[in-house]
Amino acid sequence: MLFAVAALGIALFVLTLWASVVVFRMSDLPWWRRCLPLTLLLLSLVASLLRAFDVPEAANAAAFPLNAVAVVVALTEIRAARKRREPTGTVHGSRVDLDNPSAN
Repeated sequence: MLFAVAALGIALFVLTLWASVVVFRMSDLPWWRRCLPLTLLLLSLVASLLRAFDVPEAANAAAFPLNAVAVVVALTEIRAARKRREPTGTVHGSRVDLDNPSAN
């Protein structure tokens, strides 16, 4: 059971780190929106470090929610960027001929 919990925590951390870096590299976003997921990730790491200073209550209360919010914010930005790049006239990634609706 402990192995499963550790694997889940590592997977969440890797997902958070990947998504935060992807958002940070988006040049079309304002700087504060690019930095927000990475800042939330760093805050969650600082909250996790509170366990080393024998403050587990604060670490337990803050670390996981900050990681979860960082993932949600980063994935929302990634999806919004994909929608902005998608040309008009497409439906779920497949091209639609707007001039000839019967061909769809």
